[in-house]
Amino acid sequence: MELRHLKYFLAVAEELNFTKAAEKLFISQPPLSRQIIELEEEIQARLFIRNNKKVELTEAGKYFEKEVRELFQHLERITIKTQKIAENVSGEFRIAYISSIYSSVISELIQHLKAEYPYVNFKLFEVSTTKQISALEQGKIDLGIIRSPIKSPKINSKLWFQDGFSVVYNKGLIQINSEKEIPNLKDETFIFFNKDYAPHYHEVLLELCAFYGFTPKVVHESNNINSIVQLVKNGLGISIVPSNIAKNNKDSEIGFIELKKVNLYTDVSLITSKEDDSEITKSAVEFLLQFKK
Repeated sequence: MELRHLKYFLAVAEELNFTKAAEKLFISQPPLSRQIIELEEEIQARLFIRNNKKVELTEAGKYFEKEVRELFQHLERITIKTQKIAENVSGEFRIAYISSIYSSVISELIQHLKAEYPYVNFKLFEVSTTKQISALEQGKIDLGIIRSPIKSPKINSKLWFQDGFSVVYNKGLIQINSEKEIPNLKDETFIFFNKDYAPHYHEVLLELCAFYGFTPKVVHESNNINSIVQLVKNGLGISIVPSNIAKNNKDSEIGFIELKKVNLYTDVSLITSKEDDSEITKSAVEFLLQFKK
């Protein structure tokens, strides 16, 4: 079995049409059909159901397609890693983070890595937790910074710090002097993260409000923490944000009340691929772990 057999198989599996698959591969149809027959004979399994009207994958073919696609993804990761080794760790190093944790520490991380690896092109991406996990599994990023939980057999996760929560409000519109007054916010308009974008985080915010005895009236949603804070500043409502945001926000128009009575936290974690044992990844993780919040 050769790689071309697998590439031809995937083309037919995708198009479910030998003529279109042959055009996509820039070959004629008869050689393509022969290659597929050779592949089926070698693995002793029928992969396609063929008739004059249509082409379909058999159950064996569906399984084979899934495994072959994963094989090619793995091969791509191997190729990228081999290239990095050959180039003495040059090329790109891609770091993803969620908007609610960006701070000067990440800038310091880039400066630290740039000093150690001057030929590497470092790239930063603001990406949701769910998409980071998928991207890391596919080898599209090298390091992720997320809010847990995480369930993936392909990923290593290390706790960076635990983050509490704070109510954020416009000081000119709302007067809150202490955590005792939080129940009085039940009639206020709330701005939350979109439930589909950050489902776990959204549920935690609902739990926080329930602890203080009310269900929030969520009118506005956003997928970016900075946008949420700006909406609060513009007087469109109040919100509950990670306390890390309060520590890094110096805007005099914005007020924060930390929610200390409720025992709810989110874990901010550093995630890497289990297949990645590169020195640059180890250096990045070790650097960040020095800065426990």
